[in-house]
Amino acid sequence: MFLVFKILVSAIIIGIVTEVARFFPKYGGIIAALPLVSLLSLFWLYMQGEQTTSLSKFALGVLWGFPATAVLLIVVAFSLKASFSLFVSIGFGVVGWIIFLSIQDFLVKKTSPFF
Repeated sequence: MFLVFKILVSAIIIGIVTEVARFFPKYGGIIAALPLVSLLSLFWLYMQGEQTTSLSKFALGVLWGFPATAVLLIVVAFSLKASFSLFVSIGFGVVGWIIFLSIQDFLVKKTSPFF
């Protein structure tokens, strides 16, 4: 039952964001850029009794993925601006995301004794 509740609350929030974006694309983008999924995930994990160490690792994992996600969004925006279809643009963005994340992971492991 709790799973259904989580899905409903999350879907309502996503629905509200997309409705705002339909009428005010700039503000919809700003709202979507908020870490809603990350915060919701932290909240749901906390509600399910996860320890703060797990929550901290999750938050750091989100932070780890942020630069690659920025690359994805930049590639999608430029691809759309260049008149590629949405799905092709997303495909380019995902490829850019994978490449960036792989390079980031390689460089950090190569240069940092902490990973």
